[in-house]
Amino acid sequence: MRIANNLCLVTALAASSVSAFQSPIAINHDIDSFLEKHVLGIQDTKNVDTSLVAAWKELLVEYGPSQLVNEINNYKERASSFPGTVQELREPSAAEELASTLKSIHNNNSPEIAQNGYEVVSMREKFKNHSLRVREGHPELLHLDSVKQHTGYLDIEDEDKHLFYWFFESRNDPVNDPIILWLNGGPGCSSATGLFFELGPSSINKEIYPVYNPHSWNSNASVIFLDQPVGVGYSHSSKKVSTTAAAGKDVYAFLELFFKKFPQFNSPSNKFHIAGESYGGHYVPKFASEIINQKDRTFELSSILVGNGLTDDLIQLDSQRSMLCGEGGIEQLATDEECSEMSDEYDKCVPFAKLCYDLQNPFACVPASLICSRIGDNVKSVPPFNPYDIRKPCEGDNGLCYEALDYSAKFLNSEFVKMVLGVDSEVQEFESCSNDVGYGFAFQGDIMLPHQQYVAELLEAGIPVLLYAGDKDYICNWVGNNKWSAALPYSGHEVFESAPFKPFITSGNATSGEVKNYDIFTFLRIYDAGHMVPYDKPEVSLEMLNRWLAGDYAFAGKK
Repeated sequence: MRIANNLCLVTALAASSVSAFQSPIAINHDIDSFLEKHVLGIQDTKNVDTSLVAAWKELLVEYGPSQLVNEINNYKERASSFPGTVQELREPSAAEELASTLKSIHNNNSPEIAQNGYEVVSMREKFKNHSLRVREGHPELLHLDSVKQHTGYLDIEDEDKHLFYWFFESRNDPVNDPIILWLNGGPGCSSATGLFFELGPSSINKEIYPVYNPHSWNSNASVIFLDQPVGVGYSHSSKKVSTTAAAGKDVYAFLELFFKKFPQFNSPSNKFHIAGESYGGHYVPKFASEIINQKDRTFELSSILVGNGLTDDLIQLDSQRSMLCGEGGIEQLATDEECSEMSDEYDKCVPFAKLCYDLQNPFACVPASLICSRIGDNVKSVPPFNPYDIRKPCEGDNGLCYEALDYSAKFLNSEFVKMVLGVDSEVQEFESCSNDVGYGFAFQGDIMLPHQQYVAELLEAGIPVLLYAGDKDYICNWVGNNKWSAALPYSGHEVFESAPFKPFITSGNATSGEVKNYDIFTFLRIYDAGHMVPYDKPEVSLEMLNRWLAGDYAFAGKK
């Protein structure tokens, strides 16, 4: 039961499917010669572990050298050209009709919009090659929200990288309310998923028109939606970013320049937080670590929030068996035999995952990903389901299982919308998720890398951490997040591990989940929500956010 997955790309290598590359390549070498020529050259350690060589040999025997070398070459080709954009032109759509209508209503052909009208912000003494383009939005044109908005790009000149962002001020009190940077996962998915599908000021309906969201996270906070890394959404580059660590450098530069432009949001009355979901379990802790280790930073980080994240793969991979085998709060779906086989597959995965954790390089982590992604391949008795919500079938044909995600993509591909936002002409088409970026991260071994150590670092530095999880998600589920957080080695480990779960009581005296807390570390299970909690439980997610931002880290009792 191999599940294609873009929002939490645990199975990225399996989803890419080596069998998809059919061009024959004649290889007249034995396996050792093949390894030396095609594989050992990609590793970056002088100490080659014999068990890793054995793993590569096993994969070569199983897949065949022709298919595997095609996969490696395909990655190299992507990495060298890496367009970051899709070049096909779109047919006129309802979004273009909306553009024409709004254009007529608002008579918006002003030179300011047509010429993009960017202000450029830089800090050359600190970031020699970075600058931030900023332009004030026109909320009345897109009908998303009436609050003040800004869009623009972080430009990294020497690397030809351009990261798009969209900033919405708080509906309440922007002068004093917190600031949140929101990041979607993938790796390779645009934060427009969060903006239009989960927690932003409006969603997009099937008529490709905005629908106001009363439970938006900018109800009491200002929110930045950032398309990162390059190649995602409206961001573009002729280069590549294929590791979380490299992406973190760009995000830190973005934040420094953002707060230089908007010093009014960097005052004692404002608090800055980073939130994300799915592969955000990699992004958010690492980016936060990057920030707190910059001694000359001009802003402070107040907390992080991670929803249904992928952080500690070694522990979390076994939780997929838990969800199918009656240990995740739902009835057992797989047979006893299939559950036993999944357990055996996990046991086989563990030593390779540990080697990845120890060596932390592509040579160790790519085969670990390939071997560990097989967990669940044997399950045939369970009907196909939405991996982001085990209760539902997969909708549509976009590979993301939610047909409504196509609506926001159509909206964002409107030439009018792109003009209003000041999108660079290099972006021919907006994509919700980019396989190019996902493959790049997969073949750098980034997906299997451990990131829980950054959570421990943050806690030791006094940075509050909230892990929340909808309990009907399969792919980055609550069971795995609960297990790795309980196992996290930090100074409060024993107290946190033994802390009892208490009811999470929300407005109306409703029990909306259960919460485990010690001091500034919290794990929150949210009942009857899938992978994207703000989509399934908008009222609960907003209350969760507001209480966390107010410092109620224990979510103690009633609001």
